[in-house]
Amino acid sequence: MSSVLVGVVVLALASRLDELDRRSPRIEIPDGIPPGPGAPLPSIDVNAPGRTANLLHDWSAPLSESLAISSTALEAYGYAAAVMAATRPACGLGWTTLAGIGAVESKHGTYGGAHVDSDGQVNPPIRGVPLDGSAGVADIPDTDGGAMDGDATHDRAMGPLQFIPETWARWGVDANGDGVVDPDNIDDAALTAARYLCARGGDLTTEDGWTAALMAYNLSGEYLLDVRERAAAYSVGVRR
Repeated sequence: MSSVLVGVVVLALASRLDELDRRSPRIEIPDGIPPGPGAPLPSIDVNAPGRTANLLHDWSAPLSESLAISSTALEAYGYAAAVMAATRPACGLGWTTLAGIGAVESKHGTYGGAHVDSDGQVNPPIRGVPLDGSAGVADIPDTDGGAMDGDATHDRAMGPLQFIPETWARWGVDANGDGVVDPDNIDDAALTAARYLCARGGDLTTEDGWTAALMAYNLSGEYLLDVRERAAAYSVGVRR
């Protein structure tokens, strides 16, 4: 092919791509705090037996591919938000906030090659570094004898939402009806996170409330902005 013909082809392709770009404008990520609530949740019976989050499958399935979040993880985030809407409506917690935290903490339960099973169990279990006071790390001596986090010297963050044993012991809840309060189950972890955030922030539909909740979860401005950016992206259907 001659150089002239190559040039013509390249220009034609560039023109076509430019036309497609104009017809499909880039979705802008909204600014501001709190991030948007995202796709509305359908009404479900949050007290139904078993893994009630399964009732959100038809809601989560079309979002899963576009957001690059497993349907099971989305169901967990959505169910936790639905429970809080039913039990603490003044909190106003959106599933997008939980998804933002899940993304930052563990890539929605997939960090280090882990995966989320259909029952919400994360395998293999995800554990953070020893909280031994080294650079950039808090110093938290062991509080559970290593029973939950496997470390009898220092605490480690556990599971897809990265709770330390002491916090889990106080706030952990069984969300999937199996009778076990398990930090390595994304249903239990998401609802526990939701309860904690609402208790710490109050009204999460306000900037002050959402900020207080996130800073209680992790005392870092950088962390807060990272979660906000991901949650805001999810709120308009953009993967992060």
